[in-house]
Amino acid sequence: MGKFIFKIFGIIKWFRLSWLRLTGKTEADMHAQRIVSGKAWSEFCDHLKTAGAALVYPGAPVDPFQQAEGVRYLSRLTRAALEAYVEYGDVEFPELRRMVHETVKLGADNPDNYYQNAQISGAQEYRITGKRNTINYIGFFTQNGVYGEPGGMSPCGILENNDLQLETDGSFEIILSKTKKGKNWLKLEDRTSLLIVRQTFLDREHEMIASLKIENLNGKKYPNEVTPEKIDKGLQTAALFVAGAPVLFARWANGFQKHPNKLPRFSPAISNAAGGDANIVYYHSYWKLKPNEALVITFTPPDCETWNFQLNNYWMESLDYRYFPICVNKHSATKENDGSIRIIVSKTNPGFSNWIDTCNHFEGTMCLRWYRLRNGAEPIDPLCTVSELSELKK
Repeated sequence: MGKFIFKIFGIIKWFRLSWLRLTGKTEADMHAQRIVSGKAWSEFCDHLKTAGAALVYPGAPVDPFQQAEGVRYLSRLTRAALEAYVEYGDVEFPELRRMVHETVKLGADNPDNYYQNAQISGAQEYRITGKRNTINYIGFFTQNGVYGEPGGMSPCGILENNDLQLETDGSFEIILSKTKKGKNWLKLEDRTSLLIVRQTFLDREHEMIASLKIENLNGKKYPNEVTPEKIDKGLQTAALFVAGAPVLFARWANGFQKHPNKLPRFSPAISNAAGGDANIVYYHSYWKLKPNEALVITFTPPDCETWNFQLNNYWMESLDYRYFPICVNKHSATKENDGSIRIIVSKTNPGFSNWIDTCNHFEGTMCLRWYRLRNGAEPIDPLCTVSELSELKK
């Protein structure tokens, strides 16, 4: 279904370009005509409908509760896409925004992360200034391509924690350009379209995120005025995102159902194409439990900077970490006497440490991550078993 959607978009684009060549009009003329005629908006609404394919993708749950979550999921993505590509889509005057957060969730969004994005272009050069503060980890990434487009998003530049050179007061400056500049440099290429900043908490209650600002080195002090081309292209990109991303992750969830209540290692190539961090080892899967059952996950963590486990709904949205214990990490987990970790996933709290609340769900997706393995350590595959709650022993 996803390939079919993009094929239709490609055909539409081909016809537009052909029409321009035949009529001798410019691309700006075409966008102006589409805005004035109402076609830009009507096509956006029509393309938005294709996002509903995720709701009926093979394996998708059909009960009213989970379908309602699915519709809310699409509405959240629509809100995020319009903000990202229409409201804040000016690559000459970018702004760092939280596209994924407490009420917009996507692709097993990490509850320990504070995500920020900015729409950028390889045709420009930028500067990020900021202060490191006390956040446990910070990473800056540039990505090529468009989320949800065929081929996905390929990694471009990366600048992480230990490579970030700070001034004595904790401040720093990063230059984003095609050629290396400055002591902190983040690579751009012709197809670069997105800046992603990931700040990862170990202790969310006590750590302070870095303060950040991005500016274009062309000296612009104000955003560009609204143009028909900007709005038309923004709507098209937003529609592509909302139509493509849910189908991509519906395909993932369908595949995860082949190994329920297990956590096999996920393909790095696939996660990288979806904008994942190449220095994280991911374990994605599906969970399904009866009300009286618990999923017990045990492992001894490898030598790594940190790790975390989280529970999601079917749509790969993290469950509501603002109010419920749906994730655990290296800092918050309680160890067993032998140094191992035991995580209990269940509807009710059986009185154990490291309990993960299903929030009245009985199925969904889940994710375990090893962050930046150290000293030659190898990934550890977790052991997963399903037990009756009454049979669990302390």
